[in-house]
Amino acid sequence: MNERDAKRALVTGGTGYVGAMLVRRLVADGWNVHLIIRPGSDTKVLGPAQETVVCHEHDGSTEDMVAIVNAAAPTVVFHLASLFLAQHTVADVELLVRSNVLFSTQLVEAMARNGVRHLVNTGTSWQHYENHEYNPVNLYAATKQAFECLLAYYVEAHGLVATTLVLFDTYGPYDWRSKLIALLWKTSTAREPLAMSQGEQLIDLVHIDDVVEAFMLAAAQLRGRDGGNVHYGVSSGQPQRLRDLVAAFEQATGTQVPILWGGRPYRPREVMTTWTGFSPVPGWKPQIPFETGILQTRPVTADNA
Repeated sequence: MNERDAKRALVTGGTGYVGAMLVRRLVADGWNVHLIIRPGSDTKVLGPAQETVVCHEHDGSTEDMVAIVNAAAPTVVFHLASLFLAQHTVADVELLVRSNVLFSTQLVEAMARNGVRHLVNTGTSWQHYENHEYNPVNLYAATKQAFECLLAYYVEAHGLVATTLVLFDTYGPYDWRSKLIALLWKTSTAREPLAMSQGEQLIDLVHIDDVVEAFMLAAAQLRGRDGGNVHYGVSSGQPQRLRDLVAAFEQATGTQVPILWGGRPYRPREVMTTWTGFSPVPGWKPQIPFETGILQTRPVTADNA
């Protein structure tokens, strides 16, 4: 097998933020990249990489998934696709199960049918509420765990070799998500007080470049293993109280963020402490400090374009 054939990746969730940044890295490193996407997915988030990747629209059936994996013929599958909902409604239950359990199981079934063995799966620290080995914060986290239970069958019965990367919070450039960092920039610009909780919860932010590097290392290490599903945490190693993170943001960016601390209650099952019962990917450690990485997230305006 030549190097080009050995570097064939199939990526799910490639139009999400973390997935898109991984795809960009894979393309830059010379990989032949295939994506599984939903009809109507916006591939513009891939930047120049969209010109070289091969996209496969999944029609929702297991048969189509088998055909896609056969056509892509990957040496490594990166599974990042999921539906995230912090809190769900009755109408969301079917969507969560279909996205996070059914789709994921179809993927590993297709891998088994096509003799594709290597999988980098994505978990969430929210599977470990109050630092427990397993305690789901919400239904989203429970569905992620449900898939891992199903994955165990494919590992044992079909010889899949898997690594699950448990992600904490992520941030970085080109991030279009309406998450904490975007909210802090918006609030600092608008100068209108933002009601937040008391701010005692710990936040573990990891720069996207470090997260992508963890995926790349995990994929490289699959080739040296015979089986199993090993878990690694992708953590900054320096979680901060929300109050302290806002202060660090202000100091690094030279801005002021008007926060009304205690202006709203904590959410049900608020994650107050981060999970610590993990090992990092061998050979990996975060390289980009918050005070440096946060400057890459500054919104583009007429003043700084």
